[in-house]
Amino acid sequence: MSASGEAAGAAAGYAPHPYIGGRSAALRALAAWRMRWPGAPRVVALTGSPGSGRSRVVAGFLMLCDPAYRKQLPVDDLDPATVPPDLPAPVVPDVRGLTSAQVLWLLADHLELAAGRATDVFAELGAREEPLAIVVPDVDRAGPVRAAGEPARLVREVLAPLAATPTVHLLADVPRELAAELAGALPSGQVQVIDLDAPEWADPEGLVLHAETALAPEAGAPDLPYTTDPAARRKLAEALARRAGGSRLTVQLAVQSLFAHSEGFDPEDEAQLPATVGDVLDLHARRLGADPRTLRQMLAPLAFAEGDGLPVELWRPLADAAAGRDMGRVLADGILLAAPFVEPVEAPVDEDEEASGPEAPAEPAEPAVRTLVRLTHPALAAEIRSGLPDPRDTQTKIAMALLEAVPQQDWSRADRYVRDHLAGHTLDAGLLPQLLVDPGLFTYADPITLRTAIEAVPLDQLGAPARTYLRTAPLLTRSGAPADMRAALLETAFVEDDLQPYAEALHGLGLDLPWRTLWSLPLAGVASVAAGSLPAAEEADPAAPGAGRRPVVALVVPAGTPGSRAVPVADRPESEASADQEPSPAQPSTTALLFQDLLRPGYVEADPAQVLRPSDEERAAAPYGLSRGSDYLRVWDRASGDVVTALVSDSPFRDAELTPEGVLVVATERGVTARQILAPAPAPAPATATAEAPEVAAPTVPAQATAPAGTTSADAAAHGRPHGPEGDHS
Repeated sequence: MSASGEAAGAAAGYAPHPYIGGRSAALRALAAWRMRWPGAPRVVALTGSPGSGRSRVVAGFLMLCDPAYRKQLPVDDLDPATVPPDLPAPVVPDVRGLTSAQVLWLLADHLELAAGRATDVFAELGAREEPLAIVVPDVDRAGPVRAAGEPARLVREVLAPLAATPTVHLLADVPRELAAELAGALPSGQVQVIDLDAPEWADPEGLVLHAETALAPEAGAPDLPYTTDPAARRKLAEALARRAGGSRLTVQLAVQSLFAHSEGFDPEDEAQLPATVGDVLDLHARRLGADPRTLRQMLAPLAFAEGDGLPVELWRPLADAAAGRDMGRVLADGILLAAPFVEPVEAPVDEDEEASGPEAPAEPAEPAVRTLVRLTHPALAAEIRSGLPDPRDTQTKIAMALLEAVPQQDWSRADRYVRDHLAGHTLDAGLLPQLLVDPGLFTYADPITLRTAIEAVPLDQLGAPARTYLRTAPLLTRSGAPADMRAALLETAFVEDDLQPYAEALHGLGLDLPWRTLWSLPLAGVASVAAGSLPAAEEADPAAPGAGRRPVVALVVPAGTPGSRAVPVADRPESEASADQEPSPAQPSTTALLFQDLLRPGYVEADPAQVLRPSDEERAAAPYGLSRGSDYLRVWDRASGDVVTALVSDSPFRDAELTPEGVLVVATERGVTARQILAPAPAPAPATATAEAPEVAAPTVPAQATAPAGTTSADAAAHGRPHGPEGDHS
C-alpha cells in the first residue's frame, strides 16, 4: 500500500476513481480497514496539510461504501483492492459546526442507544456483539466557534473513547497534530496514520490528472489554447501540479483564477504558476492590475467569518472596519477580483429569527432565504488571516463594527449573525469577558454558540453575570427554549446569585416573561414546602387584598438550620406535594421548620399553630393549578386546562407548591425560590372545579430541541435523556 501502487494500477488498466482521480494507495488502505482484512488496523486517522484533499478522499471512499451510491460508479473498472465489500453503509456523523457533546448524542440517537450519560454511550457501544464502522469527516470544521478549539475537544472527548472501544472500527479525517494525539492514545498496531503529504501516500500523478480534468472543456473550462488542445492541457496540468507541491487546493484555486480572468496568462512562464495558496491570491491580483493587499483586505471579513458564512449586507461595513478606510468602491468594482475565492450560500431564515423581538408579528411569515458569502476553503481563510500585519487587531475592529451594527443596542433587532457570532469574534480578539454583561445578549444569542465561546475563557476571567449564564446554559441548550423562556430562566438564576439588577433588566426587554422571581434562598436540604398565612401586623392596611393575613411559606429543613424551630412531625404543616413523605419509624419524632415571607425576602418568626393552610375552596377557586413530572413542573389554567408555563431545573426537584395567590414555590437540591406567575390571569374556576390536573398537552416551552440535521432517530426524550442537542454537556 504505497505510492508505487499508483503506477501498478495504471499499468493494469484500472480506471481512476471518477471523483478522486487517484489516491489508489490510500483507497486500498481504507478498503482493507472497511473489510476488516487480517492485519488491517481497527482505527485509521487520515490527515495531511490543509488543502491536501483529505475531505475529498473520504467523500470518494464513502461513495464506494454506500450500497445505493456505488451502483452509479463504474466499480468493475476500478482496482478491486480499492473497492470495499458490499456491506451496510458505515455511520457518518456530520460534525461541521457541532460541539463534541452534540456529536456524541447525534451518534447515540442515530444508533438508538438507551444511554443517559456520555460514559453510557461508550459502554453500550462496547457491549455490542457486532463491530460498528464509524467514519468522521471534517473534524477540523467541528464547533460553532472557530477560536474555541472544538476539533481538539472532539478528538479527546469523543473520538479517542470511540477508538478505545474494541467493537468500534473508526476512520477519522483529522488535522495532523490531532492525528498524532489520537494515534498516541492507542496501542501499537491498532491505529494507522495516513498522511496524504507523506511520500508513501502522495499521488503526484493523481494531482496531474486532477488539474488536467479541471482544465478540460467538459468540466466547464472556457475555450482556450491550453484547454482545448489535449497536449497543451496535459503540459499545463503537469506544470501546475509540479509547482503546487501536492496541494490540491492550490491547483484548484489556480484554475479558478485562470477561468475568472485568463488575459495576461502565459502557460509557458512557470513564474505565473502558484506554489502556495498565498501565491494564488497575489498572482491573481497582479494579473487583474490590482494590489494584492487590496484583495486580501476585501476578503479579510470572510476570513474571520463564523458559522456558515457572512451575510452579504455585512461585508461592506466589516471590510471598512478591517481596512480602516472606505472599501465601498473596491467592493463594487472587485467582483471579478474576488470571484475565484468566494462562494454564495443560500441559508434559510428560521422562524425564531423572523419572529424575534417584542414587535414581532404573532404569526411569522414563511421562512425566507438569505444570502451568505464565504471563502471556498478554510485553508484560504487561514492564509488571509496569517498574512495580516496584526490579525488580533483586525478581529477587534470587526468585532467593534458588529457591535455598532446592533440598533440602539437592542439585541432583538440585531442581525441574527451579529447576535449569534459576536461572541466568537470577541473571543478571538480577547475581548469576550467585557461583552458578557448584557442580559439582552444572553437572551437573544444562540445558547449553544454563546456557551461554547464562554467555556473557552478561563473561569477566573469571567465576571459574575457570565458565571451565572454559564451555570444556567445547560438548561438553555438542553431545552431548546425560545427567547422569552431563556430570559425567564436567566432571571431566576440572577436572583439566585444575588444579581437583581440583571434580573430586572430582563423584565425591561419587552418580552412576556411567564414569572417574576420574588426571592431565592440558597438553602440545601429542604425536604418540603407548604404555603399558608399568619395574622398580619396591626399596621397593615385593612383595605389591602388579603388584609388580616400575611402569606408565608413553611420550609421543612434539617434540624439545627439557623432560624428554624424544632417541632413534632405531627404538628408540621402538610403540603400536597409531600404527602407521601411520611416519616419512617427510624426517623426522629421532631423536625425543623423555617418560615419565610411568601412575597418578599425575609424570615418570619412564627408559631406553627398560628399558620393556616389554604382551604379546599380557596384552592379550587385559584386561577392556576400545578402538575409535576420527574424533571419538570407545569402551571396550567384551571378554567381551560391550557398550560400557562413550564419549568425545568438543573437541580432535582424536592418539592413544589402553587399558592392561591399564583406564587410558585419550588425547592430543589440547591435551594428554594418563589416565582410570581405573570401570565394573564384566566377567569376564576368555579367552586366545584376539581383540584386535580386535567389532561393537558405537552408544553410548548421549554420543548426538547430538534436534533441537528442528519439525525435519523427519535427524540432524545424517548431514550429517557432530556438533554436536547447538547446532551449531558453540563
